[in-house]
Amino acid sequence: MVLLLFIIFSLSVMAAIILNNQRAKKKPSKPRPPGPRGLPIIGNLHQIDSSKLNIQLEQLSKVYGPLFSLKLGFKKAIVVSSAKLAKDILKDHDIDVCTRPPSRGPLKLTYNGQEMIFSPFNDYWREIRKICVVHFFSSKRSSSFSSVRKSEVKQMMEILSGHARSSKLTNLSELMMSVSSGIICRVAFGRKYDEEGAERSRFHGLLKDSQAMLLSFFVSDYIPFLGWIDKLTGLFGRLENTFKALDVFFQEVIDDHLDPNRVKQNEEDEDIVDVLLELKKQGHLSIDLTHDQIKAIILVCFHAFLFCYC
Repeated sequence: MVLLLFIIFSLSVMAAIILNNQRAKKKPSKPRPPGPRGLPIIGNLHQIDSSKLNIQLEQLSKVYGPLFSLKLGFKKAIVVSSAKLAKDILKDHDIDVCTRPPSRGPLKLTYNGQEMIFSPFNDYWREIRKICVVHFFSSKRSSSFSSVRKSEVKQMMEILSGHARSSKLTNLSELMMSVSSGIICRVAFGRKYDEEGAERSRFHGLLKDSQAMLLSFFVSDYIPFLGWIDKLTGLFGRLENTFKALDVFFQEVIDDHLDPNRVKQNEEDEDIVDVLLELKKQGHLSIDLTHDQIKAIILVCFHAFLFCYC
Protein backbone atom coordinates (compact mmCIF):
# COMPACT_ATOMS: atom_id res chain seq x y z
CA MET A 1 0.00 0.00 0.00
CA VAL A 2 2.79 2.42 0.95
CA LEU A 3 4.70 1.50 -2.23
CA LEU A 4 1.59 2.12 -4.36
CA LEU A 5 1.06 5.57 -2.79
CA PHE A 6 4.72 6.42 -3.36
CA ILE A 7 4.46 5.45 -7.04
CA ILE A 8 1.26 7.50 -7.49
CA PHE A 9 2.83 10.51 -5.81
CA SER A 10 6.04 10.25 -7.88
CA LEU A 11 4.10 10.01 -11.14
CA SER A 12 1.93 12.96 -10.13
CA VAL A 13 4.98 15.11 -9.36
CA MET A 14 6.64 14.18 -12.65
CA ALA A 15 3.45 15.01 -14.58
CA ALA A 16 3.16 18.38 -12.81
CA ILE A 17 6.77 19.30 -13.57
CA ILE A 18 6.31 18.48 -17.27
CA LEU A 19 3.06 20.47 -17.34
CA ASN A 20 4.69 23.49 -15.69
CA ASN A 21 7.58 23.41 -18.15
CA GLN A 22 5.20 23.30 -21.10
CA ARG A 23 3.18 26.25 -19.74
CA ALA A 24 6.34 28.26 -19.15
CA LYS A 25 7.40 27.72 -22.78
CA LYS A 26 4.01 28.69 -24.19
CA LYS A 27 3.67 32.11 -22.60
CA PRO A 28 6.35 34.32 -21.04
CA SER A 29 5.80 35.11 -17.40
CA LYS A 30 4.94 38.70 -16.47
CA PRO A 31 7.15 40.49 -13.96
CA ARG A 32 5.89 40.03 -10.42
CA PRO A 33 6.72 41.68 -7.10
CA PRO A 34 9.62 40.10 -5.20
CA GLY A 35 8.92 37.37 -2.70
CA PRO A 36 10.37 34.33 -0.92
CA ARG A 37 11.64 31.58 -3.18
CA GLY A 38 9.41 28.52 -3.13
CA LEU A 39 9.83 24.85 -3.90
CA PRO A 40 8.71 23.11 -7.10
CA ILE A 41 4.99 22.22 -7.17
CA ILE A 42 4.12 23.41 -3.63
CA GLY A 43 5.66 26.88 -3.93
CA ASN A 44 5.59 28.65 -0.54
CA LEU A 45 2.92 26.44 1.05
CA HIS A 46 5.48 24.83 3.36
CA GLN A 47 6.35 28.29 4.73
CA ILE A 48 2.78 29.25 5.62
CA ASP A 49 1.20 28.57 9.01
CA SER A 50 -2.47 29.63 9.08
CA SER A 51 -2.43 29.87 12.89
CA LYS A 52 0.01 32.81 12.77
CA LEU A 53 -0.43 33.99 9.19
CA ASN A 54 -0.64 37.70 10.08
CA ILE A 55 2.70 37.55 11.91
CA GLN A 56 4.38 35.69 9.04
CA LEU A 57 3.11 38.14 6.43
CA GLU A 58 4.30 41.09 8.54
CA GLN A 59 7.78 39.54 8.80
CA LEU A 60 7.91 38.91 5.05
CA SER A 61 6.86 42.51 4.33
CA LYS A 62 9.88 43.72 6.30
CA VAL A 63 12.12 41.70 3.99
CA TYR A 64 10.41 42.11 0.61
CA GLY A 65 8.56 45.40 1.04
CA PRO A 66 4.87 46.37 1.30
CA LEU A 67 4.04 44.56 -1.95
CA PHE A 68 5.33 41.00 -2.39
CA SER A 69 4.28 37.78 -4.08
CA LEU A 70 3.74 34.21 -2.94
CA LYS A 71 3.23 30.99 -4.85
CA LEU A 72 0.65 28.74 -3.20
CA GLY A 73 0.81 25.51 -5.14
CA PHE A 74 -0.47 26.34 -8.63
CA LYS A 75 -1.97 29.64 -7.43
CA LYS A 76 -0.14 32.94 -7.38
CA ALA A 77 -0.88 35.59 -4.76
CA ILE A 78 0.18 39.17 -4.17
CA VAL A 79 0.25 40.41 -0.58
CA VAL A 80 -0.39 44.10 0.14
CA SER A 81 0.71 45.12 3.64
CA SER A 82 0.56 48.90 3.24
CA ALA A 83 -2.67 50.72 4.12
CA LYS A 84 -2.01 53.34 1.43
CA LEU A 85 -1.37 50.74 -1.27
CA ALA A 86 -4.44 48.75 -0.23
CA LYS A 87 -6.58 51.90 -0.45
CA ASP A 88 -5.25 52.71 -3.92
CA ILE A 89 -5.81 49.15 -5.17
CA LEU A 90 -9.35 48.94 -3.80
CA LYS A 91 -10.10 52.36 -5.30
CA ASP A 92 -8.68 51.78 -8.79
CA HIS A 93 -8.86 47.99 -9.19
CA ASP A 94 -11.83 47.02 -7.04
CA ILE A 95 -13.47 44.81 -9.70
CA ASP A 96 -10.19 42.93 -10.29
CA VAL A 97 -9.75 41.96 -6.63
CA CYS A 98 -13.30 41.72 -5.28
CA THR A 99 -13.97 38.07 -6.20
CA ARG A 100 -12.58 35.45 -3.86
CA PRO A 101 -10.65 32.53 -5.39
CA PRO A 102 -12.83 29.39 -5.36
CA SER A 103 -12.23 27.14 -2.37
CA ARG A 104 -13.72 23.68 -1.98
CA GLY A 105 -14.95 23.99 1.63
CA PRO A 106 -16.77 27.34 1.38
CA LEU A 107 -18.19 26.58 -2.08
CA LYS A 108 -19.65 23.28 -0.91
CA LEU A 109 -21.21 24.66 2.28
CA THR A 110 -22.65 27.75 0.52
CA TYR A 111 -24.29 25.76 -2.28
CA ASN A 112 -21.67 26.80 -4.83
CA GLY A 113 -21.32 30.35 -3.52
CA GLN A 114 -24.99 31.35 -3.52
CA GLU A 115 -24.59 34.10 -0.90
CA MET A 116 -22.68 37.35 -0.42
CA ILE A 117 -19.16 36.42 0.73
CA PHE A 118 -18.14 33.64 -1.66
CA SER A 119 -20.26 34.57 -4.67
CA PRO A 120 -18.37 36.05 -7.65
CA PHE A 121 -18.94 39.74 -8.34
CA ASN A 122 -22.00 39.91 -10.61
CA ASP A 123 -25.67 40.98 -10.66
CA TYR A 124 -26.61 38.10 -8.33
CA TRP A 125 -24.02 39.24 -5.78
CA ARG A 126 -25.37 42.80 -5.93
CA GLU A 127 -28.91 41.59 -5.18
CA ILE A 128 -27.81 39.36 -2.30
CA ARG A 129 -25.69 42.16 -0.85
CA LYS A 130 -28.66 44.51 -1.06
CA ILE A 131 -30.83 42.00 0.81
CA CYS A 132 -28.25 41.60 3.58
CA VAL A 133 -27.47 45.30 3.98
CA VAL A 134 -31.10 46.47 3.94
CA HIS A 135 -32.75 43.68 5.91
CA PHE A 136 -30.07 42.25 8.23
CA PHE A 137 -27.22 44.69 8.88
CA SER A 138 -29.09 47.99 9.00
CA SER A 139 -29.14 50.05 12.21
CA LYS A 140 -32.90 49.49 12.47
CA ARG A 141 -32.52 45.71 12.31
CA SER A 142 -29.58 45.78 14.70
CA SER A 143 -31.68 47.75 17.19
CA SER A 144 -34.49 45.21 16.90
CA PHE A 145 -32.02 42.53 18.02
CA SER A 146 -31.09 44.43 21.19
CA SER A 147 -33.85 42.78 23.24
CA VAL A 148 -32.50 39.36 22.30
CA ARG A 149 -28.97 40.32 23.33
CA LYS A 150 -30.14 41.82 26.61
CA SER A 151 -32.24 38.75 27.39
CA GLU A 152 -29.38 36.32 26.79
CA VAL A 153 -26.85 38.43 28.71
CA LYS A 154 -29.29 38.76 31.62
CA GLN A 155 -29.70 35.00 31.70
CA MET A 156 -25.91 34.61 31.70
CA MET A 157 -25.56 37.02 34.65
CA GLU A 158 -28.18 35.05 36.59
CA ILE A 159 -26.22 31.85 35.99
CA LEU A 160 -22.99 33.50 37.13
CA SER A 161 -24.69 34.90 40.25
CA GLY A 162 -26.11 31.48 41.08
CA HIS A 163 -22.70 29.86 40.72
CA ALA A 164 -21.13 32.57 42.90
CA ARG A 165 -23.71 32.10 45.66
CA SER A 166 -23.15 28.35 45.71
CA SER A 167 -19.36 28.65 45.26
CA LYS A 168 -19.62 26.60 42.08
CA LEU A 169 -16.93 26.76 39.40
CA THR A 170 -18.03 28.28 36.08
CA ASN A 171 -16.80 27.15 32.69
CA LEU A 172 -16.67 30.59 31.05
CA SER A 173 -15.83 29.21 27.60
CA GLU A 174 -18.92 27.00 27.62
CA LEU A 175 -21.10 29.75 29.06
CA MET A 176 -19.97 32.34 26.48
CA MET A 177 -20.56 29.86 23.66
CA SER A 178 -24.01 29.20 25.07
CA VAL A 179 -24.79 32.94 25.08
CA SER A 180 -23.46 33.41 21.53
CA SER A 181 -25.37 30.36 20.34
CA GLY A 182 -28.58 31.60 21.98
CA ILE A 183 -28.31 35.06 20.39
CA ILE A 184 -27.50 33.70 16.92
CA CYS A 185 -30.31 31.13 17.00
CA ARG A 186 -32.95 33.58 18.18
CA VAL A 187 -31.88 36.24 15.67
CA ALA A 188 -31.57 33.86 12.72
CA PHE A 189 -34.15 31.17 13.48
CA GLY A 190 -36.49 32.63 16.09
CA ARG A 191 -35.72 29.97 18.71
CA LYS A 192 -32.87 28.39 20.64
CA TYR A 193 -31.32 24.99 19.99
CA ASP A 194 -29.39 24.39 23.21
CA GLU A 195 -31.82 22.22 25.14
CA GLU A 196 -29.06 19.68 25.84
CA GLY A 197 -26.41 22.19 26.92
CA ALA A 198 -23.94 24.22 24.88
CA GLU A 199 -21.37 21.51 24.28
CA ARG A 200 -23.91 18.88 23.26
CA SER A 201 -26.38 21.02 21.38
CA ARG A 202 -26.98 20.21 17.77
CA PHE A 203 -26.55 23.81 16.68
CA HIS A 204 -23.28 24.22 18.52
CA GLY A 205 -21.91 21.07 16.90
CA LEU A 206 -22.95 22.23 13.44
CA LEU A 207 -21.45 25.67 14.07
CA LYS A 208 -18.09 24.20 15.07
CA ASP A 209 -18.04 21.72 12.17
CA SER A 210 -18.95 24.36 9.59
CA GLN A 211 -16.33 26.78 10.92
CA ALA A 212 -13.71 24.03 10.74
CA MET A 213 -14.64 23.21 7.13
CA LEU A 214 -14.70 26.86 6.07
CA LEU A 215 -11.14 27.27 7.38
CA SER A 216 -9.75 23.83 6.46
CA PHE A 217 -6.76 23.49 4.14
CA PHE A 218 -7.67 21.43 1.07
CA VAL A 219 -4.67 20.30 -0.95
CA SER A 220 -6.91 20.16 -4.04
CA ASP A 221 -7.46 23.94 -3.83
CA TYR A 222 -3.78 24.56 -4.55
CA ILE A 223 -2.52 21.40 -6.26
CA PRO A 224 -5.52 19.84 -8.06
CA PHE A 225 -3.79 16.64 -9.18
CA LEU A 226 -3.03 15.83 -5.52
CA GLY A 227 -6.71 15.99 -4.54
CA TRP A 228 -6.59 12.31 -3.66
CA ILE A 229 -4.73 13.33 -0.49
CA ASP A 230 -7.90 15.08 0.76
CA LYS A 231 -9.80 11.84 0.20
CA LEU A 232 -7.09 9.83 1.93
CA THR A 233 -7.11 12.08 5.01
CA GLY A 234 -10.91 11.92 5.19
CA LEU A 235 -11.32 15.66 4.63
CA PHE A 236 -13.65 15.19 1.64
CA GLY A 237 -15.81 12.78 3.64
CA ARG A 238 -15.99 15.14 6.62
CA LEU A 239 -16.96 18.03 4.33
CA GLU A 240 -19.72 15.98 2.72
CA ASN A 241 -21.08 14.85 6.10
CA THR A 242 -21.03 18.43 7.44
CA PHE A 243 -22.85 19.70 4.36
CA LYS A 244 -25.54 17.01 4.61
CA ALA A 245 -26.07 17.69 8.33
CA LEU A 246 -26.34 21.45 7.72
CA ASP A 247 -28.71 20.92 4.80
CA VAL A 248 -31.02 18.76 6.91
CA PHE A 249 -30.93 21.28 9.76
CA PHE A 250 -31.66 24.28 7.51
CA GLN A 251 -34.47 22.43 5.74
CA GLU A 252 -36.08 21.65 9.10
CA VAL A 253 -35.83 25.34 10.02
CA ILE A 254 -37.45 26.41 6.72
CA ASP A 255 -40.20 23.77 7.02
CA ASP A 256 -40.90 24.94 10.57
CA HIS A 257 -41.29 28.54 9.36
CA LEU A 258 -43.57 27.41 6.52
CA ASP A 259 -45.81 25.45 8.88
CA PRO A 260 -49.31 27.00 8.57
CA ASN A 261 -49.91 26.32 12.28
CA ARG A 262 -46.86 28.32 13.31
CA VAL A 263 -47.64 31.53 15.21
CA LYS A 264 -46.74 34.44 12.94
CA GLN A 265 -44.19 36.94 14.26
CA ASN A 266 -44.74 40.68 14.44
CA GLU A 267 -42.58 42.65 12.01
CA GLU A 268 -40.32 43.78 14.87
CA ASP A 269 -39.86 40.18 16.03
CA GLU A 270 -39.16 38.67 12.60
CA ASP A 271 -36.06 36.51 12.36
CA ILE A 272 -33.82 36.17 9.31
CA VAL A 273 -35.67 33.14 7.92
CA ASP A 274 -39.00 34.99 8.22
CA VAL A 275 -37.59 37.90 6.20
CA LEU A 276 -36.10 35.70 3.47
CA LEU A 277 -39.26 33.63 3.04
CA GLU A 278 -41.37 36.79 2.89
CA LEU A 279 -39.08 38.26 0.21
CA LYS A 280 -39.37 35.02 -1.75
CA LYS A 281 -43.16 35.11 -1.41
CA GLN A 282 -43.44 38.74 -2.53
CA GLY A 283 -41.38 38.07 -5.65
CA HIS A 284 -40.18 41.66 -5.97
CA LEU A 285 -36.49 40.74 -6.25
CA SER A 286 -34.52 40.56 -9.48
CA ILE A 287 -33.73 36.93 -8.59
CA ASP A 288 -36.08 34.10 -7.68
CA LEU A 289 -34.89 33.00 -4.24
CA THR A 290 -34.65 29.22 -3.87
CA HIS A 291 -34.47 27.27 -0.63
CA ASP A 292 -30.80 26.45 -1.33
CA GLN A 293 -30.01 30.15 -1.70
CA ILE A 294 -31.83 30.90 1.55
CA LYS A 295 -29.81 28.17 3.29
CA ALA A 296 -26.55 29.63 1.94
CA ILE A 297 -27.48 33.12 3.14
CA ILE A 298 -28.44 31.75 6.57
CA LEU A 299 -25.09 29.97 6.91
CA VAL A 300 -23.06 33.09 6.19
CA CYS A 301 -25.37 35.29 8.29
CA PHE A 302 -25.06 33.25 11.45
CA HIS A 303 -21.26 33.17 11.09
CA ALA A 304 -21.34 36.95 10.55
CA PHE A 305 -23.61 37.46 13.57
CA LEU A 306 -21.20 35.39 15.66
CA PHE A 307 -18.57 38.11 15.14
CA CYS A 308 -20.76 41.23 14.75
CA TYR A 309 -23.35 40.83 17.48
CA CYS A 310 -21.67 38.66 20.06
